[in-house]
Amino acid sequence: MGRRRPSGDGMVRKREDGRWEGRIVIGHKENGDSIFRYIYANTQKELTAKLRQNIDAYQGVDLTEESKMTLSAWLDRWLEQMASVLRPNTLERYRNSLDHHVKPYLGQKRLTQITSDDLRKLYDTLKSQGRVHPHPGQHRGLSPTTVRSIHNTLHHALKSAVDQRLMPHNPADHMKPPKVAHKAMKVLSDAQMEQFLDAVAQDPIWHNFFYTELTTGLRLGEICGLMWSDLDERKGILRISRTLRREKGGRLVAGDTKIYAGTRTIVLPASTAELLTIRKRHSYSPWIFHNPLQPEAPMNPSTAYHQLKKILVETGLPDIRFHDLRHTFATHALSSGVDAKTLSSILGHTKASFTMDTYTHTTTQMHQKAAEIVGGFLTDYLGEEMAPWQNAENVATAAST
Repeated sequence: MGRRRPSGDGMVRKREDGRWEGRIVIGHKENGDSIFRYIYANTQKELTAKLRQNIDAYQGVDLTEESKMTLSAWLDRWLEQMASVLRPNTLERYRNSLDHHVKPYLGQKRLTQITSDDLRKLYDTLKSQGRVHPHPGQHRGLSPTTVRSIHNTLHHALKSAVDQRLMPHNPADHMKPPKVAHKAMKVLSDAQMEQFLDAVAQDPIWHNFFYTELTTGLRLGEICGLMWSDLDERKGILRISRTLRREKGGRLVAGDTKIYAGTRTIVLPASTAELLTIRKRHSYSPWIFHNPLQPEAPMNPSTAYHQLKKILVETGLPDIRFHDLRHTFATHALSSGVDAKTLSSILGHTKASFTMDTYTHTTTQMHQKAAEIVGGFLTDYLGEEMAPWQNAENVATAAST
């Protein structure tokens, strides 16, 4: 076996047709032979510039022979690799997204040839005419939310290709997806929560269900998927290990929670632990919240959703989503002094920073309160003239006099 040439090593020659050709090493085969990338230009100066760009791009990169595969082939392989870690519905959504919106446009391109500009053109096309089967009168373009979702999936797939030495860098790293205008979350106030719970106080099914939701912030599929085996009454803890989802055909199945969240255990408020302990004594179902008509079956998330809407209409409360009950719990928890890291663990978020970003409206108010408390303390201690937080006008006035 010959000496392995380092990646980025380049050679230049003038062809018989007058053009200039350069090649650089971008990787190695299993037998140690070099894998080359060829670059062409009309002049030596132009070729030198192109070579420099490519050498910089492939510096420290050592690709494999399979780097020549097309994006379409790689996406098929990537989906196979992800089958063991993604939920079936998520995997199917990824597959449909890539098959219908990425492969027709970029599928035949080699992985190493895909650029950020290719992705920009793809997203522009999808926004203008990406809908496969538009209804009469429906806009042919995909929404920014859908295009952003496609970008996130493609970004994940290309990152795996980089990790497996199939391409030098991820072009999606340098491509900003369309901005999405997020709907503002709605949060019930203390008075509204009390009004809500008063409306179901005499209903043992729905009072227990919604009280547990408002004191734990579980996702809809998670609270419906709770079983008595998840509850430790003595310790007052609850294990969140499954979620209910609807498969094709409408069948309700219990599966793993969100992959990034995984199984988690939360400590229940004393009132919630007591409520569930009492409920368990009178239960004859394996599910904490069972289907009212079929005790052997779990609560259907759709039933819980429609019950929420019914209560909101009857009480005249704001029209909120079920997920806003989760937001209500999180907002009140932060306002009550629960730290972001602990709340992140309860909610099943990957990082506390995500929790902070999601509930920035609450954390900003908390920072302001903290500043007022500390400012008041220092003012009392140091005197009015030493107040550390002066407004901009006072600072400017003092500076000019």
